[in-house]
Amino acid sequence: MIFCCQSGFETMQARELAEYGLTAGEQGPGWVRERSAGSPPAADVTQREWVFPHRIMLAPVERLGKSVNALAQQLVDDFAGGLRGERIDAPWPCVFAAADGMPGLNRRAAAVEEAFHHLLRKRLSRVAKLAGPELPRGSGTARGWFVFFVDFGRVLASRTAWLGGQRRMADDPLAPSRSYLKVEEAYGVLGREPQAGEVVVDLGAAPGGWSYSAAKRGARVVAVDNGPLKGGALNHPQIEHRREDAFRFHPARGELFDWLFCDLVEEPHHVLHDIVEPWLVGGWCRRWVINLKFGRVDPIALLRELRAPGFPLARPGTRWLSRHLYHDREEITLVGETKYS
Repeated sequence: MIFCCQSGFETMQARELAEYGLTAGEQGPGWVRERSAGSPPAADVTQREWVFPHRIMLAPVERLGKSVNALAQQLVDDFAGGLRGERIDAPWPCVFAAADGMPGLNRRAAAVEEAFHHLLRKRLSRVAKLAGPELPRGSGTARGWFVFFVDFGRVLASRTAWLGGQRRMADDPLAPSRSYLKVEEAYGVLGREPQAGEVVVDLGAAPGGWSYSAAKRGARVVAVDNGPLKGGALNHPQIEHRREDAFRFHPARGELFDWLFCDLVEEPHHVLHDIVEPWLVGGWCRRWVINLKFGRVDPIALLRELRAPGFPLARPGTRWLSRHLYHDREEITLVGETKYS
């Protein structure tokens, strides 16, 4: 299996594999190949809660070729041979990607992709018309054709992949900060986003990227921060700015928020024990997007704490996911909801 992660976090990916008893073998910028003796079935791997991989390519084939056409022909042969009578009547993902840090490798992948589609149209015209270059939204297992270049003449391809839901998001010129992209990405992982009529509390809101994201969807936002709001969040009619300490803010008796947002530049245990725990135990919110900075904390140890039986995230009726997003740096993003929502 090939675990594709954000470039620079291969060591974390290898350590996460070890947490599940798997062994990391070869690796490169943005990818780690699992080389465990007696590797577990793919079904077992896809049922585990992964944080760092954006995509896991299951049972990939490896192909070598010096020319664009040679690689494209092999990939078409592999794809067509793997159909084995399977009928494709709906749009399917055909995604080409390349390892980071190698000048020209993305151009090489794009050239092979173009040649692949040319050959596929000649061989399987109807199937080729249904191919799309985008990954499906959300988390889970997807069927399609996933191609990853680790070098100019070496490519790995798989019919099935587990997807973590991470993806690059489009910026908004009115968004007051880059962090806007993180919450936009987090909605796709959770499979839900704020709606008109819902109420969001954004703890540590300034300069307002997350508040703006919810408000532009019609939600009412209580933005809690002593700092100023900027850009599209400033004076937005859907945003009420309360100049208060995020750690001291509590809802009024009987008040329930549809969403809790929290993206504080604080030690993660401070956030977990002084915000996450009281808000979840108190039942003050239905859903949440919480960003934890792990710059000075071991993220693998932090994940163990989050999954511990006694931690509030383990409470009955709670569904949650943790991801290292495309737009995260040294951060882990938690998304979740309670059953009664």
